[in-house]
Amino acid sequence: MINVKSYIANPLLEPNPKNEWESIAVFNGSVIKDKKKYLMVYRAIGQKKIVNGKEIRISTIGMAESEDKYNFKKRKQLLVPEYEWEKFGLEDPRITKIDNTFYIFYTAIGNYPTDANGIKVAVAKTKDFKTWEKHLVTDFNAKAMTLFPRKIDGKFVAVLAVNTDRPPARIGLITFEKENDIWNSDYWRKWFWGLEKNTIRLERVNSDLVEIGAVPIETKDGWVLIYCHIENYFAINKAAFGIEAVLLDINNPLKILGQTITPFMLPQEDFELSGIAPNIIFPSGAVLEYGQVYIYYGAADNYCAVATINLAELMTDLKKNGILIPQLKRYEKNPIIQPRPEVNWEAKATFNPGAVEINGKIFIIYRAVSKDNTSSFGLAITTDGFNLDWRSDEPIYTPKEYFEVKDGEDNFSGCEDPRITRIGDRIYVCYTAFNSKGPPKVAFTSILVSDFLKRNWNWKKSVIISDEGKDNKDACLFPERIGNKYIFFHRLGGKGMTMSFMDSIDFENNEHLTEDFCLNTGKRPWKGDKTGIATPPLKTNRGWFLLYHGVSDIDRFYRVGALLLDLEHPYKVIGHTRFPILEPEANYEKIGDVNNVVFPCGMVVKNGELLVYYGAADKVIGVAMGNFDELINELARWKQKTDQKELQI
Repeated sequence: MINVKSYIANPLLEPNPKNEWESIAVFNGSVIKDKKKYLMVYRAIGQKKIVNGKEIRISTIGMAESEDKYNFKKRKQLLVPEYEWEKFGLEDPRITKIDNTFYIFYTAIGNYPTDANGIKVAVAKTKDFKTWEKHLVTDFNAKAMTLFPRKIDGKFVAVLAVNTDRPPARIGLITFEKENDIWNSDYWRKWFWGLEKNTIRLERVNSDLVEIGAVPIETKDGWVLIYCHIENYFAINKAAFGIEAVLLDINNPLKILGQTITPFMLPQEDFELSGIAPNIIFPSGAVLEYGQVYIYYGAADNYCAVATINLAELMTDLKKNGILIPQLKRYEKNPIIQPRPEVNWEAKATFNPGAVEINGKIFIIYRAVSKDNTSSFGLAITTDGFNLDWRSDEPIYTPKEYFEVKDGEDNFSGCEDPRITRIGDRIYVCYTAFNSKGPPKVAFTSILVSDFLKRNWNWKKSVIISDEGKDNKDACLFPERIGNKYIFFHRLGGKGMTMSFMDSIDFENNEHLTEDFCLNTGKRPWKGDKTGIATPPLKTNRGWFLLYHGVSDIDRFYRVGALLLDLEHPYKVIGHTRFPILEPEANYEKIGDVNNVVFPCGMVVKNGELLVYYGAADKVIGVAMGNFDELINELARWKQKTDQKELQI
């Protein structure tokens, strides 16, 4: 728990009606100690002016001085629009001093109405605050840039927010060999093309937004970067602003050593809750002295304020949390399976694949949708996990039974979302059956491994194993019995991950899956609407590892999390990912028959790498990967109470 102390006389700066240029708002102050004085540069908004025939309010940059970090006086207007690329305002300055030169980075507004094309980063440099040299830094959408307060390995280092107004946004780190590289467009162009490898991922879910806050603070344990984390940024009237921190490696700031997982500051004071932009606090400056971190921040886009936290408390929190659960990485040549328009049975879509490894080869059974919207199963085989060695020309399983055969022309129907489990000499497949009428149901079939390998599709007659009158899907079978019971997961009526403990898997005499237990995975926004099993579990010496999907009640995206279950009592959650390990980001995941979906149904471990096969936007198939041991170790770190009434994930 980080104890935050708000300065009793906040706000530090308020609009001054006597100064036309700062009569409406003063906020987002950045502070630097220079000799015995503290200098604050801040964003100021004044009365409306005519610019290019438009009457608007523009931001300029002000400056104030203090001798005690609290009482700032001698306020003056420091920087105003001079060039075309900043004629509609200068916003949110951040000040750094290196080699007797002050660098003030700010957001330059070059168009009105403002859009991403006119929001860029600029810098003003000076040695005496009298003579200035200005440069446009980025020719792409960016803001919130700050320079580290000293060179690292002889190089200038900066961090900035890229594409904040053209999502997905990224926090990028860049180094400069020499000063004039900072505003060299060719230098930036090369860097931009490698943005992904220069990204520091701070957001937990891609519906959040992160913006750089203060100039990084140097400590013996690393660089502390204080930033603004905005939860649900893209949801109307649901955005929640908070202040957080990350610890970066002292020699390689791209490396995250620790991160807060919840805000340690939220809007709560009156001056934070009401103003031009209510309920907003935005960190813009930080000073470290005598073990205390002074955080300067904007409040409600109206005022400058300060709060203090103890550095030792902050470091304890950062080190305790460590790195957030590693995210899966997409195969660079995704999608690996796409529909073939010339092949009728899979002309419209191929997605939601199950997977099983046999004799060193990975067999991918996937859902294929025909021109008349009938779903059947296709098969692809890969040795390396990525490149296909073989793909079926005909479906390996087609709808046959009354519960999956189409009842109406061109209605959606068939066999959906196969999940594969091998037990002994048989391969079992749970899938969703739909005949275009009534609720979807869980169907169950199997095949001998020997027939499967010979491609003799002698499937056992499929049966419905769920209550035919109830909506049920997302089912899978555990790969072994536990306590002499077979265990199924399924999602009854959208309730979540229901577990059934069955004596047999013959399902004679119209037996149905029971409702013995429902895993409680909590109510985080990214999975607030519903959850369901994604893949059959894998057994490890630490527990049962499995993936599940969650649908957000904020943006309706499908995302993927992971769980670790007790080996002997699999209804007990002993580890979990706090945030998604895969979410829609690539174009093929965001745009398709159902946008913004990643939906795995199968995974294998090959050469220590977890390979996850998933449907993307209900259209194509991708594979994502991660180091399996790292995932298990991280899951095991976050053990939960096994009493389900107390479980909060």
